[in-house]
Amino acid sequence: MQSRMTNIVTILPEVMKAMQALQGAAQTTELPEKTAHLVHLRASQINGCGFCVDLHPRMMKKAGESDRRILSVAAWREAPFYTDAERAALALTEALTRIADREEPVPDTVWNEATRHYDEKTLAALVVEIAAINVWNRFNVATRQVAGEWNP
Repeated sequence: MQSRMTNIVTILPEVMKAMQALQGAAQTTELPEKTAHLVHLRASQINGCGFCVDLHPRMMKKAGESDRRILSVAAWREAPFYTDAERAALALTEALTRIADREEPVPDTVWNEATRHYDEKTLAALVVEIAAINVWNRFNVATRQVAGEWNP
C-alpha cells in the first residue's frame, strides 16, 4: 500500500496543533482514558480507517487495556466486557459517526442514556473525542494513510 500524499498534519503542522488542542481540552475532564480509547477504535472501525484501526489497539494495549475488550469493540452489544457507561459512550459514538444514516441522527434514547452516566462537562468531552476521531479518520481515509506507519 502507498498513501496518496504525505500526512495532512505533516504538511500543515498547525492542523496537528489544533487537533492536539481540541483533544487536550477534552482530556482535562473526568472522561476515563479507556472510554476515549474505546470510542476512538469504534468510530475508526465504522469509518474503515485502517491507520486508526491499527493504531488505537496498540495505544490501548500500552494503556493497560485487555485483549478481550479491544477485540470485542466491534461487537460491544453482545460482549459482556463493558460497563454501562462505556456502552452509552459506544452507542453515542455510533450515532455521531453515522449522522447521515437516520432521520434522527442522535436518538433521544441514546443521548439520555449518555446523560445518565456522564455529567455535562464529561459528556461535552465525550462528544469532542468522538468528533475528533471522526476528523482524524477523514484525514487518513482521504489520503490513504498506511496502517502501521506511526508508532506511538
